[in-house]
Amino acid sequence: METERTISSVTSVIPTTMNEYGHITRIVLKHARDAFASQSQIDRQWRDLRFTAAPDFDRACREYDAFIEAIAMTGAAIDYLPTDPQTTLDSIYVRDASLVTDRGVILCAMGKPQRLSEPDAIAVACSAINLPVIGRIVAPGRVEGGDVVWLDDDTVVVGRGYRTNDAGIEQLRTLLGPSVDVIVVPLPHWRGEGDVMHLMSLLSPVDADLAVVYSRLLPVPFREWLLGRGMKLVEVPDEEFDSMGTNVLALGPRRCLMIRGNPSTKEALERAGATIIEYEGTEISVKGAGGPTCLTRPITRT
Repeated sequence: METERTISSVTSVIPTTMNEYGHITRIVLKHARDAFASQSQIDRQWRDLRFTAAPDFDRACREYDAFIEAIAMTGAAIDYLPTDPQTTLDSIYVRDASLVTDRGVILCAMGKPQRLSEPDAIAVACSAINLPVIGRIVAPGRVEGGDVVWLDDDTVVVGRGYRTNDAGIEQLRTLLGPSVDVIVVPLPHWRGEGDVMHLMSLLSPVDADLAVVYSRLLPVPFREWLLGRGMKLVEVPDEEFDSMGTNVLALGPRRCLMIRGNPSTKEALERAGATIIEYEGTEISVKGAGGPTCLTRPITRT
């Protein structure tokens, strides 16, 4: 599919419902062509960034074109981040460098040192598309977008792990204000400081009362709290955790985009009444450990 790959301009922020499952009406992406730049850049960077293998540039671009097709079917307006020589392959995972509120964007402070330049690149892009920036997390605070999950307009859940720390969470509380309840969830050590363990590695809400989870690594009080809110939990089996079965993007309520290769999770979602769209993500997702929520920064939902 031919895509317009420049930042478009709008005049104001569209009012949005703050959750992770409403119909996406506007979204920011960064094409693999612009994040990866070339095979030579991939070859230089993938080991340092802890990719499991070097993506193939041409196949990654084809996978991303198909990924765009799946999102474009929703009718959402898509803004594309441009190539930036200051960023790395990881910039394809656009969720992590910013947070979205109904007042505008909060720029993050990255826990992964190789990604420190990404929030500044997002700031430039926000200026280009007239998205207001209402604040940013600053050192020693750290917050990455994959640790922040909006459940409703008044409730945001934040994973406290190696990528998001206490100082960052306190800054986030201040920026969000007293009307938003910030629920802090301790994340497990799992495979250590160098591994990617975001809250959205363990939890993906796909409707007001439905979430995909990997309960083995969820704190018991948090799991009980979700159930107490009336959440039905779709449990990801052990064999589909590493293949990112838990990482599911809701394009709308119970309309799910997920990586091909997680059949048990797919079937469980379908039994819960969800419609599933799969994409091939070997190059753009699996090798960099970033699923569809990581690849996207929804701006507005209804």
